[in-house]
Amino acid sequence: MGHDPTTDGVAGSLTEASLAAFLAAFYAKVRRDDLIGPVLARAIPDAGWPVHLAVIQDFWSSVLLRTGRYKGNPFGKHLALGTLEPAHFARWLGLFEETAGEMFEPGIAAALVERAHRIGDSLKAGLFFRPGEGT
Repeated sequence: MGHDPTTDGVAGSLTEASLAAFLAAFYAKVRRDDLIGPVLARAIPDAGWPVHLAVIQDFWSSVLLRTGRYKGNPFGKHLALGTLEPAHFARWLGLFEETAGEMFEPGIAAALVERAHRIGDSLKAGLFFRPGEGT
C-alpha cells in the first residue's frame, strides 16, 4: 500500500493545460447555475474571475499534480461566504462530476471526482459540524 491511487494515475495523465480547460468549463457552468452562481457573483466580481481561476488552478494543480503552488486557506475562504449550505456542495459536486465526465477518460474523471468529494467532505465538516449543538 503506501501510495495514493487517486493521484498516481492522475498525475501521469493530467496536464496543466487539460486541468485549466476543465476548470474553465466547470466554472462557466457554476457561474451560470441558479443555486451557486449567485453566491459566487456576490463574492467575485466579473473582473476578478481571471485572478480567481488562476488561484483555483494553483489549488487543483497542488492537489492533483503535487506542484505545491497553492498557499491559501480554502476553508477560510468558504467560511467567509457565510451563506453556504449542504445543497450548495451537492450542486457543485454534481457539476464537477458532469464536467469531468465530459472532458476526461473515465479513470481520470473518477479520480478527480473522488478527490473533489474528499475535499468537499472536509469543508462541509468544518462548516457544518457543530459538536454539542442540538440534533
